Amino acid sequence: MKPLKPLLLTASHLLTLGLGFALGVYALPILIAPDAPTEQEIKASVPVAQWTATFRRDLKDSDALHWGEGTVSISPQAISLVGKLAPGPDYKLYLSPEFVETEADFKRLKPQMQRVGDVKTFSNFIVPVPQGVDLAKFNTVIVWCETFSEFITAAQYQ
Repeated sequence: MKPLKPLLLTASHLLTLGLGFALGVYALPILIAPDAPTEQEIKASVPVAQWTATFRRDLKDSDALHWGEGTVSISPQAISLVGKLAPGPDYKLYLSPEFVETEADFKRLKPQMQRVGDVKTFSNFIVPVPQGVDLAKFNTVIVWCETFSEFITAAQYQ
């Protein structure tokens, strides 16, 4: 019986350590996220959107931990969201020439995509569009977790 006790203690401590690490990975982006822009700030910075689209939770590779919902506005100056994203680390905003709703499709089309910038908030965002990006060459906006290669959400705007 005595050799079993150290083994159980070791297993329980390793399990606790693993759980703490997983919770830290999930909670850290929430804790360090800047304040999200208000709807008024979004309307002021993106006064005239050329296109709008909708992030939905029911996409093929969206799940309980990887989702987005809300209205996306696309203009030559910025892409904004009035809505919410599941919290996570290292979110990037991409433009794609084809609608994507799976990790496999994202990886297949990534060479043809345009990375727009970082998404640092999970409730509303504004991401400036880099100079020279031709929005008309694309039809879909995608949020992707670069660190874990996870599809978060997408919306087709044309």
